[in-house]
Amino acid sequence: MTDGDYTTEAQQARPSESQRDPAYLQERLQKWLVGKHADATVTSVELPSANGMSSETVLADATWGGEQHRLVVRVAPLTSSDPVFPSYDMDGQFKVMEYVGKTTDVPVPTCYWSESDPEPLGAPFIVMGRVDGLVPPDVMPYTFGSWVMDATPEQRKTLQNSAIGILAKVHTVPADDAPGVLRPEPGETALASNIRRLREFYDWASEGNRRAPILDEALDWVDANMPKTDAALLNWGDARIGNVIFQDFEPAAVLDWEMAMLGPRELDLGWTIFLHRFFQDLAELAGMPGLPDFMRRADCEAEYERLTGHKPENMDFYTAYAAIVHGVIMYRIQVRATEFGISPAPEDPNDMILHRSTIEKMLAGTYWEGIK
Repeated sequence: MTDGDYTTEAQQARPSESQRDPAYLQERLQKWLVGKHADATVTSVELPSANGMSSETVLADATWGGEQHRLVVRVAPLTSSDPVFPSYDMDGQFKVMEYVGKTTDVPVPTCYWSESDPEPLGAPFIVMGRVDGLVPPDVMPYTFGSWVMDATPEQRKTLQNSAIGILAKVHTVPADDAPGVLRPEPGETALASNIRRLREFYDWASEGNRRAPILDEALDWVDANMPKTDAALLNWGDARIGNVIFQDFEPAAVLDWEMAMLGPRELDLGWTIFLHRFFQDLAELAGMPGLPDFMRRADCEAEYERLTGHKPENMDFYTAYAAIVHGVIMYRIQVRATEFGISPAPEDPNDMILHRSTIEKMLAGTYWEGIK
């Protein structure tokens, strides 16, 4: 994203150097797939125009065993593309998604294979089944006009409550046995471990670059205001409706488990609430109404309590923390955009964070004033 216009994270996170050739991919995927099924044939490969910021998405059609299979292949980004994050555990993402599917009725795509060898496609990758349905768009944000906005209030309420229901179910997963998630160091709480890793990510992202003072201030605020909790539930991590495929406003597939972590359940809930507010604030900044009655904080918290019996605690902290995490990610994306010549570096490094005013207001305790 730029500090002026809404530019897609995917565009800035996926410069031309990281594009892969579909014909090459089809050839390589075909060679690999016959190792799984001798009669396999890859009939087509497509690269969606709006891939995610963290890994490449490849759509493929294949046949084996006399049946057609519609596949999604998620490939770790090439090192030469200067990835957003310092490392990508594709196998861990695969394992936690598979584990959630086995231990709950949270709908996840069919998990076919995880390949850690970079040789076949140039980087580790995972293969899943493709699921039909609708996804609330990021580009342009669903608050700017979309099938979500065209829905009736009752349909949006179904979507909203079913999204909160995903969190309620994920938080019942036996976390002690959950694979593919980073765990705290000895003597460290799960929440503290997440905060430590966020600082490490920011230090890595800012090495050789100007740091954003608002992020340094925000991280100090996090340390000073961190709730005391030993909670270590499995969290989805990137818990937002844009990572869900919906059919009839109910979840058909829950995607993107690369941020899965242990911690208090409010981490997921805070992220869900904030990511909607981020898009809603963008719409209002553009002079558009957006969806002010959708995914409201009070409604999400009440629905979560109704489903679980747990009253969310310290949500001022957890929504602010979500905004700060998003700010660090956005800082890294903007650094990359500057490095690849997509946008110039702003004079004020704080302007690398599109929602800096939100962070400032949350730190001051004034953001939620006037927001119902």
